[in-house]
Amino acid sequence: MRLSALNERQSGIIIKIRGRLPFRKRIMEMGFVPGKEVTLIRKAPFGGPVELQVVGSYIVLRASEADLIEIDAKSSVKADVSGDYAATFEGEGLRIHHSRLQKDITVALIGNPISGKTSLFNMLSGAHEKVGNYSGVTIEPISRLLCHDGYNIRIVDLPGTYALGSEEHVNQIIRDYIYNEVPDVIINVVDASNLERNLFLTTELIDMDVRLLMALNMFDTFEETGDQFDYKAFGKITGVPVVPVSAAHNLGKQALIEAVIALYTDVHPDYRHVHIHYGTEVEQGLRKIQTLIRVPENSFITDRYSSRFLALRLLHKDKIAMQRLDGCGNKQEIVKQLDEEIIRLERAYGQTSENIITNARYGFVAGALKETYKSAAKEKRRLSERIDAILLHKVFGFPIFMAIMWIMFVATFKLGEFPMHWIEDGVALLSSWLLRVMDAGMLRDLLVNGLVSGMGGVIVFLPNILILYFFIALMEDTGYLSRAVFIMDRIMHKIGLHGKSFIPLVMGFGCNVPAILASRMLENRNERIVTILINPFISCNARLPVYILFISAFFPHYSGSMLFGIYALGVFVAILTALLLRKTFFRKAPQAFVMELPPYRMPGAKVLMMHMWRRSAQYLKKIGGVILIASIIFWSLSYFPTNPQLSKDYKQEAARVNKQFDQKIALIPATDTVLIHQAKDEMKQGLHMLELEERSERKEHSYLGMIGHFIEPVIRPLGFDWRIGISIISGIPAKEIIVSSLSILYHVDEGAEDQNATLAGNLKSFDNGRNDGKGTITPLIALSFMIFVLLYLPCIGTLTAISRESGSWKWGAFMMVYSFSVAWLLSFLVFQIGSLMGY
Repeated sequence: MRLSALNERQSGIIIKIRGRLPFRKRIMEMGFVPGKEVTLIRKAPFGGPVELQVVGSYIVLRASEADLIEIDAKSSVKADVSGDYAATFEGEGLRIHHSRLQKDITVALIGNPISGKTSLFNMLSGAHEKVGNYSGVTIEPISRLLCHDGYNIRIVDLPGTYALGSEEHVNQIIRDYIYNEVPDVIINVVDASNLERNLFLTTELIDMDVRLLMALNMFDTFEETGDQFDYKAFGKITGVPVVPVSAAHNLGKQALIEAVIALYTDVHPDYRHVHIHYGTEVEQGLRKIQTLIRVPENSFITDRYSSRFLALRLLHKDKIAMQRLDGCGNKQEIVKQLDEEIIRLERAYGQTSENIITNARYGFVAGALKETYKSAAKEKRRLSERIDAILLHKVFGFPIFMAIMWIMFVATFKLGEFPMHWIEDGVALLSSWLLRVMDAGMLRDLLVNGLVSGMGGVIVFLPNILILYFFIALMEDTGYLSRAVFIMDRIMHKIGLHGKSFIPLVMGFGCNVPAILASRMLENRNERIVTILINPFISCNARLPVYILFISAFFPHYSGSMLFGIYALGVFVAILTALLLRKTFFRKAPQAFVMELPPYRMPGAKVLMMHMWRRSAQYLKKIGGVILIASIIFWSLSYFPTNPQLSKDYKQEAARVNKQFDQKIALIPATDTVLIHQAKDEMKQGLHMLELEERSERKEHSYLGMIGHFIEPVIRPLGFDWRIGISIISGIPAKEIIVSSLSILYHVDEGAEDQNATLAGNLKSFDNGRNDGKGTITPLIALSFMIFVLLYLPCIGTLTAISRESGSWKWGAFMMVYSFSVAWLLSFLVFQIGSLMGY
């Protein structure tokens, strides 16, 4: 915990001092040494300074300064501080050994998008976070703990950025983290194949005057190109130690960890702080601004930020840096001096102050690379360029993209059929076994018709979801997803969106929640909110089981094309919605299109399997959680009340059928066994149909049926009955529950020989006890239902994400009303027009 969090008269042991080196030196000279006991005497009102007792002295610190001191606290602490800190500190179970002091290290990973930050994070921490060959994979800080040689190293993966100065949302996350958390070491992850562009961010980090280490990633691939880079000499020029690594092949891990520890303990021989020289005129202006920033009353800033870095950001006209001055008593004086320096520099150089500083940074990078980097003499056209000549062709590029998407959906359906049938067989065997070993009653009904039917109806679609995610992961990791953005940018621009909006939309095929979070990669707020609001129309994998179920039952001969068409309809509605939003609420023109096209890379089988496993684990977790609970709830509502008032006495009817066939059998000669067996089969069939009719009527009179009949007037114009209405309501928490509820409502006869035909067959043949050979669900109703499921209310998780990421619950409420209205209208048109055409 931080020292500022102590209560009055509470004590603790100092563990670590955060902040910049000048602050650490100053505070330790005053007695705030790791291992010492410190007591908070009192706090000033209104968040003012705090009075502390340490090494027998009473010291007053600002709350912001106390916040940089990390302690281990108890209500009562007795410290035996002797000699070399070999003693143990005790107090109500608290034990702090010298080996723990100063051995907690926080390391932040910062680098350009697609530089391999998350891969390096996984290599160092042993985590399995998602990686991808496109920008925007990491959208918020992720941390894991690494233990090495007695040190507890917390690795934090930050979103990718090209420069800290821009006002993008991700840059705000990065700068807030550095400012508020003050990491002990920053690892700048640099793509070795693109040094000049990557090193611009390095210059900004150098100016921050932090413990900085460079991880030169993908160095093994770089060496294969024949290029040469003297990274040791580069480290001496810049003062930044460089460690070559290959996160994808787990190379350089040990050297990087040892470099982190050496840097943290201030013993790394290659680390030193250098000042990038921006020219005489700029340096003169920097000194004047720095002098005003470094007054003692501004220590709440300078303890965390380098005054030189802050002055540079101010000259760069950085709004966030200007906000940092809000607590400064001499802010007006700083701003006045800043305005004078900007006017002077722009007159002297004939360009904006931002361009002056940017050009100087690139000049520093170019000079350092001129001394250390040699390009291979033989130039050759890269493989990526040859592939792009085909995939990004101005004529064939879009048809190729559409063909790839069509193949993905056809394969999802066709390849998934085989394992899906195997799982169906397993579910059927489990149901049959339970029917054999258990006596008839409520418990057996719950297990067979509730849990096994509800959860089994969902789990059978796991193979299809895995195949879909395989294709999405393949597009992400090869780099084709960024090419899809390039292809679709013109279309996205026509509907008023940035080309990068296409990435969250494609991610929506997997799950809308992370796709909505991925919209943070968009700099413009209007584009970000529009992308968030249209994402729920992109069909997620939770809806895939519904499509496969109805397509296999009603459109088996056009399965792949039908699935592709449903997904395409969702994209089309999303486009129309974007146009509507841009014409009404968000009229501002989209920003310029700038996006990096990464080189093509062949993803490893391990990475692809990890993508699939992560998604399948989430799917199975949902089955074991929300779907399990929903299955029990829906079974209970369909089972109770146990004694409803039915249209007829089914026991009496069964007795009548038995008596009728007994009389018929009695008239058959005993020697005519064939005719007797035939009569008995007819009797069994009659009793069976009577049982199905009773079961159907009981469900209709259950609590679930009452709810369904209540909402039926709203959905009847769409062709839906009360059973379908119940499944629609069930899908609001999670769309997978639709299949689970249908499995319960349309559950096959327990005695059926083919338990596999279960849901798909029953949906097609279910006649609600009419015995007229006509099912209650027709292909037209099935199509209307799939369209409604595609478009109606997003799940609870998606609505929560919409409200949180848009910054207002109003957009979540808007999405509920709008999506339901669109779904109802389109399903109404499809059903009514189809009915008029005789379908």
